[in-house]
Amino acid sequence: MKNFQLPSQILSFINTSENEILSLLKELAVIPAPSKNENKRAEFCLEKFKDFGYKNAYVDSVMNVVCPINCENAEDIVVFCAHTDIVFPDTTPLPLFDDGKHLHCPGIGDDTACLVLLMLTAKYIAKCKLTPSRGILIVANSGEEGLGNLVGIKQIMRDYKNVSKVFTFDGQYNAVVNRCVGSHRYEISIKTEGGHSFSNFGKLNSLSVMSELIYSLYKCNVPKKENCKTTYNVGTAEGGTSVNTIAQSATFTYEYRSDDTECLLIMKNSFESALQNIKTTYPEAEIEVKLIGDRPCGSENVDSEVLKKMTEDVIFVSEKYSGIPCSATSGSTDCNIPMSMEIPAVCVGSFIGSGAHTREEKVLKSSLIIGLKITAHVILSNF
Repeated sequence: MKNFQLPSQILSFINTSENEILSLLKELAVIPAPSKNENKRAEFCLEKFKDFGYKNAYVDSVMNVVCPINCENAEDIVVFCAHTDIVFPDTTPLPLFDDGKHLHCPGIGDDTACLVLLMLTAKYIAKCKLTPSRGILIVANSGEEGLGNLVGIKQIMRDYKNVSKVFTFDGQYNAVVNRCVGSHRYEISIKTEGGHSFSNFGKLNSLSVMSELIYSLYKCNVPKKENCKTTYNVGTAEGGTSVNTIAQSATFTYEYRSDDTECLLIMKNSFESALQNIKTTYPEAEIEVKLIGDRPCGSENVDSEVLKKMTEDVIFVSEKYSGIPCSATSGSTDCNIPMSMEIPAVCVGSFIGSGAHTREEKVLKSSLIIGLKITAHVILSNF
């Protein structure tokens, strides 16, 4: 990858592509795409891929838009993907604003900008009639965010058995993710008899049980391990009927994360212990636990030399075109699935912006051509 040079024809396209990038990004960014409801973006992306010349592109059962190149009977397939879903629940067009320097729109950076640059690279590959020596899989994948639970990349890894590497495009080009943050996410529901706050005073209150359980979860001893990070969080909590009602039901969501498998297991045991203690203390309460998210850490058996080279290569490419430092870090991305299967994977950024996961998210327009060069270099050097 370090010795690779972008073909002059591709560079020519890229250097004159600013209007095309902005036009496609503005079109795609306003299309709503909450996790598990990405169908409108999937339809848009499929139509674009077919217009680019990929007549064999298709949408699979989980709303991945899959564009295979030379994959039939291929013994070596490299996957390049960017996700279609965003964290916002909107089902109507998203608000977009161009201030001249930035494009503002919820989800425009995570991951719409990266997806657009992936799609345009695919367009130029078709236009220049470039043929890879291996199988290349370009995917606009679903379900990366939150409770999407990585359903898209899971399906890709099930459907294609000869994948040797995965590059996912997500985030800014000052960082590369090469270490996976695993997580377990739960919805805990508590039911009690409840009653009137005055006449039934003394009966068990589901909100009280919930509060006690949350308190015990926040008293856990987070495992300490060198070069590892472990966290936990209660994200939502609700319940009760009125101020003068002993609450019959309460629900909250809880997660713990770590970039180390052993630490993730310690947190799992801690959670289960706290849960068992509360059940023992309040046997009359009905407590139901639902696993709503499960993201694995990377396997320790991933080929470390291959992963190291992939990391060094994409850092080199990012710094070459951007002129700013790029560092390796941990993160929860589509890479979690291939890495858990011992397949090397890295997450590459392709823009500069701010406000990810907020409605004030924005992308620096001038960073997009740089991002397109990074994206094209990473993909074409694997041809």
